[in-house]
Amino acid sequence: MISKNLYILGIRGIPAKHGGFETFAEKLSLYLVKQGWKVTVYCQEEGSGGISTSEWKGVHRIHIPIANTGVAGTVFFDWKATVHALGQKGLFLTLGYNTAAFNILQRIKGQTNVINMDGIEWRREKWGLVAKTWFWLNERVGCWIGNHLVADHPKIKDHLATRVKDSKVTMIPYGGDRVNEADSAALAGYGLEPHGFSVVIARPEPENSFLQVVKAFSSKRRNHKLVVLGNFTPEKNEYHKRVMDAAGEEVIFPGAIYEAAVVRALRFFSRFYIHGHQVGGTNPSLVEALGAGCSVIAHNNHFNRWVAGDAAVYFDDEHDCAELFEKYLRDDHNHLIAAMKAESTRRFNEKFTWENILSQYEKLLIQWYPREYSK
Repeated sequence: MISKNLYILGIRGIPAKHGGFETFAEKLSLYLVKQGWKVTVYCQEEGSGGISTSEWKGVHRIHIPIANTGVAGTVFFDWKATVHALGQKGLFLTLGYNTAAFNILQRIKGQTNVINMDGIEWRREKWGLVAKTWFWLNERVGCWIGNHLVADHPKIKDHLATRVKDSKVTMIPYGGDRVNEADSAALAGYGLEPHGFSVVIARPEPENSFLQVVKAFSSKRRNHKLVVLGNFTPEKNEYHKRVMDAAGEEVIFPGAIYEAAVVRALRFFSRFYIHGHQVGGTNPSLVEALGAGCSVIAHNNHFNRWVAGDAAVYFDDEHDCAELFEKYLRDDHNHLIAAMKAESTRRFNEKFTWENILSQYEKLLIQWYPREYSK
């Protein structure tokens, strides 16, 4: 049997260090290697020099050094990775459409490219007009030039179906790990006790409802702590300053935490995981909260409702959020919280385990593998 070759573009690299797409790429790569695939991942490196390669747990990595930082560096990396990929043979999986214009070269070359279209990036409040226009145009290009598209949420599929035929889009959500236990000692450094706090884990952007949640929580004394993770820079970012200025004494800003054991404990031992995301598809952080058996307070939109279902209670605005804190932080509602936690576990096991998600991806990739390389 001839090994199938998959090339993954659109991420910074593996092992995962940056976000949901990197975690997914790591999980998928390792899964496919066990199934006999040859997987290559393009990795962005800081610095200058020539392209190099390495092996990591059976995955082939192509390292492309980029001297630029920030968005410009990522765009330049995507360009160099796409140009390099033109010389490869097999199937290509591009994660995200932010530089889909570059993938036109692959379509001209006759390469088969499956594109995960991620969320509706151009709707995010944090982007200015130029960035929103760039993302809007690249979403259109990605829809047209991708041989097949993946949506991570039914509503994202509905959105893409306004651009292309419904049959061109397959819905496969994001996956997560089941967390059955965690080390409560990891909480000690933050002065936290199990179930004596709730937690927010997200990028501190306006569309993630940080200001509404912090103001709602801080509207009165709760005898409870709210832990708000994220890289806050109030001296540089006016929104970050507004959020921190609105916080009462029971709100803790520990910064961005990358230690997996600490993040696991914060989810597992929280009374509530607060999910304020207003846009996007199946959000990795919400899936991971379900995997940890969290009870959830979430922003009321069709993205979050499809993922969390009855594992969450929902708010539309600051007032609603304050009422939920008032109601559900009382001890006489522990039975309701227990029911929500049980529903989180049930829903996660039904829809979002990695084994389920990755097997769906392999089935799709086999379907789209170029016939000329299968012989």
